[in-house]
Formats: sequence, structure tokens, C-alpha cells
Amino acid sequence: MTVLLVLVGGAIGAPLRYLTDRVVQSRHDSGFPWGTFTVNVVGSLILGILIGRSASGPLTALLGTGFCGALTTYSTFGYETVLLATRRAWLYATLNALGSVAAGLGAAGLGLAIGATL
Repeated sequence: MTVLLVLVGGAIGAPLRYLTDRVVQSRHDSGFPWGTFTVNVVGSLILGILIGRSASGPLTALLGTGFCGALTTYSTFGYETVLLATRRAWLYATLNALGSVAAGLGAAGLGLAIGATL
């Protein structure tokens, strides 16, 4: 049953990641990967809320592992940061690396606080 919940969450999170990335990125002219940044921060916030609420095993499998696991993407974050660096867009590469980590941690912490109060 748990594997099915992870599959369902992933089946929703993966296309949502793709669509969100495309919509967000289409609204920005800069070379900064705003779409990936957005999905990673939102996913960190959602996961923080789940953990802060001490969500049940099935809910964590569905939303935490499945949905958030498919919504967020460390591999794309890493690829885009390296790509920016190889294009000598040093400022964007640095801002992406440091900003993504800081924003993700901040969102997860905020999510924990929100989840604990719900």
C-alpha cells in the first residue's frame, strides 16, 4: 500500500514540477533558474509542514516521499548551477547555489513552525 501511495504522489508531483517550472520560467527574462528554485522552495515548505504536524505514515508516503520527492529536484538544481558556471554566469551560479540552499532551509523551518501550530 505504501508503494502505491508514493507512486500516486509522484504521479502528481512530477508533472506539476514540469508545468510550474515552465510557467515560472516563462515569466522571467533572466538566465536564473526561477522555476527550479520555486518548486524546491515550495516542496521544502510542504515537507516542513508535514513533519511539523507529525503526519501519519501513509500521509507522509503520499505527500512527503511521493509528491514532494517528485516536485523537488536536486539533480536539476545541480545541473543548472553547473551550467550557469560553465557559461561564466558566476553571479547567477553563486546566487542559485547559496540562495536555493538558504531558501529551502528557511522554507522547511517555516513549514515546521506552521505544522507545529496546526
